[in-house]
Amino acid sequence: MSDRMKEGARVRRSVLGDAHVDRAEAAQTDFDAPFQRLITEGAWGTVWADDTIPARERSMLTLSLLAATGNFDEIPMHIRATASTGASPQDVMQAFLHVAVYAGVPRANHAIKLAKQTYAEMGVDL
Repeated sequence: MSDRMKEGARVRRSVLGDAHVDRAEAAQTDFDAPFQRLITEGAWGTVWADDTIPARERSMLTLSLLAATGNFDEIPMHIRATASTGASPQDVMQAFLHVAVYAGVPRANHAIKLAKQTYAEMGVDL
């Protein structure tokens, strides 16, 4: 295992939690193993592992980009990750307000809906 893969696995677990990563690893097949390596080394071992931007801000950027590009399926996972990254619900709302202005109200509206549902599941009072 490469150093980048090891660091990516460590960062992924620290942000998403052991349970999430364990489920992803248990569901992995030979077919999607190359993809799992790519995201572990690239997204987690390169981007998220870089300490230039703190995890809180990286979390806000990620949520903004997911909402702005309409990639809503991963928003709940990254809302749950805010418990580890330190991004507060208020931080997330500010990120989604930027999405509304720069990428469109409908995308921000849907992201906010998903965030509210996920925070409720997490027991976070808004």
